[in-house]
Amino acid sequence: MSLDPDIARFLSTLPPSEVVAGLSLQQIRAASEEALPPLQGPAEAVAAVRDFSVRGHDGHAIGVRAYWPAGHMHGQPRAGLLFAHGGGWFQCSLAVYDRPCRALANATGCVVLAVDYRLAPEHRFPIPLEDVYAALCWSHASAALLDIDPARLMVGGDSAGGNLAAAVALLARDRGGPPIHHQLLLYPALDTATDSDSHRQFGQGYYLETGLMQRCWDAYLGDGLAQADGHAVPARAVQLQGLPPCSVLVCEYDPLRDEGEQYAARLEAAGVPVRCERLPGMVHACLHLLGIAPASGLLLERCAAHVAAVR
Repeated sequence: MSLDPDIARFLSTLPPSEVVAGLSLQQIRAASEEALPPLQGPAEAVAAVRDFSVRGHDGHAIGVRAYWPAGHMHGQPRAGLLFAHGGGWFQCSLAVYDRPCRALANATGCVVLAVDYRLAPEHRFPIPLEDVYAALCWSHASAALLDIDPARLMVGGDSAGGNLAAAVALLARDRGGPPIHHQLLLYPALDTATDSDSHRQFGQGYYLETGLMQRCWDAYLGDGLAQADGHAVPARAVQLQGLPPCSVLVCEYDPLRDEGEQYAARLEAAGVPVRCERLPGMVHACLHLLGIAPASGLLLERCAAHVAAVR
């Protein structure tokens, strides 16, 4: 399928890649806080939103923002979705992801639990992952408070958040941590290699660019890039057996497309129930484009379908 025309028009308004390459990570971080919300469309009404503070492995207070979907009635526990936001591990916030999380809660019917994990490069691996793992443990232990069914607690995330969701599933398996009902990985960043066909085809001019992705990995892993294991780079995980069932949604015009599909294929080969779907005409981070490209709503529709199939 051709690139969605609304997305194509949006891409034509973006500054040249060399301009972005000249910005520091801190400048990009600040720009995303301002630029992303206007692209997302109006905020959907939900039943309730509440902020919690979770104690991390090192005593740090980790924010978790809970979204109960519209129509939720207290005392009727729902599936929970612990959600790690994207942004290359170095940018974005709960504020930037407020509208997407509202939309995700309403679309899936889950209580969405958005994690305010610490950002790189100030806090490199494994700190962001440990923050998400602490939030997972807290969410499972606090199921009654959150009005969720602990047997239906899922993990999910988009882009770098998809990396963290996949990694926390590996970590929970390896540590004997809380049971995870399902993984929902949205155009996840899973491999440090940038030599795939999708990187060659879509690594420039399609929103996320290969050069920026390499900077993201460097921010997250620093000097540990070459030695990183599967908890940092899930594509490097040696054993995938014993992981929870998984849905992988990738975008047709995304440099990360192939690594998502390859990870899904490895999960299937390891005996993990997996469903992988390629979204036609979509680019990376289409969760943020609902306000300017209505076809991006396909991502939410497919999230809802995948969650409904396992709930």
